[in-house]
Amino acid sequence: MGVLDTDRRIIVLALARMADAIGNSFLIVVLPLYIEKLVGGGESGVFVGLFGLSTTLSLGLATGLVLSLFGFLNSFAQPFTGRWSDRLGKRKLFIIAGLGILTITNLAYVLAGSYFSLFGIRALQGLGVAFTVPATIALVNELSSAESRGESMGVFNTFRLLGFGIGPVAAGTFVHLYGYNAAFAFAAGAALVATLLVYALVEDAEDTEASASEDLSIEVLNSANRGVLDPVFTLGLASLFMAIGIALLAAIETKVNARLDQGSFLFGVEFAAFVLAQVLVQVPVGSLSDRYGRRPFILLGLVILAPATLVQGFVTTPAQMITARFVQGVAGAMVFAPAFALAGDLARHGDSGTKLSILTMSFGLGTAIGPLAAGVLYTLDYAAPFVFGGLLAVVGLVLVYTQVAETVDPGAGPAAAPQD
Repeated sequence: MGVLDTDRRIIVLALARMADAIGNSFLIVVLPLYIEKLVGGGESGVFVGLFGLSTTLSLGLATGLVLSLFGFLNSFAQPFTGRWSDRLGKRKLFIIAGLGILTITNLAYVLAGSYFSLFGIRALQGLGVAFTVPATIALVNELSSAESRGESMGVFNTFRLLGFGIGPVAAGTFVHLYGYNAAFAFAAGAALVATLLVYALVEDAEDTEASASEDLSIEVLNSANRGVLDPVFTLGLASLFMAIGIALLAAIETKVNARLDQGSFLFGVEFAAFVLAQVLVQVPVGSLSDRYGRRPFILLGLVILAPATLVQGFVTTPAQMITARFVQGVAGAMVFAPAFALAGDLARHGDSGTKLSILTMSFGLGTAIGPLAAGVLYTLDYAAPFVFGGLLAVVGLVLVYTQVAETVDPGAGPAAAPQD
């Protein structure tokens, strides 16, 4: 089975997620530049006033707060929106609502006149993503057959990563040629395209509303199978640790460039190497996990992830860093699609949003924590953030090995999901 054999609605959801990711990743580059233009921030810093209180922040901190708010808010909100979509049994409604919020808020940046307005717009965008992501991944899960769930997750994430990689590459040039208002209009247009694709071409799975679940608890401890921790919660922890390790590099770009004697272009190539590896490996690994089991790929991915993260603290040339990031991308791809497929195997049809939101929340939270952890740990030693990330991967490996059972019998296909 290949990409062309995947359910058409999954392909459309993947394309919509790619368009949305282009717009969102576009803002990762544009917003720091826009914040500096809008509020300044020289030696005196950025003046921030709210409800009669005021303070002065460094430009870096002011920018970091706006960018991190998005990650934290959308991550913590996802379990609630995931459960809500389970209770109503209407995935498409949540996806369109979230994409609509993103479309409007991307345009709202044009009207922003203060730091606080940027803060508020970014917070609303976090809520928009929280509506979209759990419902989308739950619908992908429900539209997948038991025999193709891993491949479907791989296809979906591959398109998302393509969008995430395209956005930053184009953003700087776009701003230079056309200005900030055009950049925000582009991001809004990408979200609008995604909205229209879902509205016109995607329907909920036939029995989603009928099987909407009333029991939507998130379990931490396991009362049924092997281990002490719930397997989906354990996979969430592993995803959290993986995302932290992946995101460490972003916050210390200037330190990395100085150590490796490189410029911003090579730093961008190092980031692109990670994305390229993910794009190349996601679908094949997902497909293989449908045939040979989810757990071996997750474990092998974590085994590779630990040294691939650790070595980034000790490389001395750009070529070595590019290689390390590519290998780290391969490891991440081996964890991502099989982990989501395994969680989907364990989910009942009516609680996919709740179950899978644990993993989407964990990954988003990890990408927000990683840069902050790197910024703190770097003060101890250059290699400290990467040692920390490597150790987290080892902890994730131990947890998955001891707490997560296989859901696929290579001789008989994936195990049936629990029934309501």
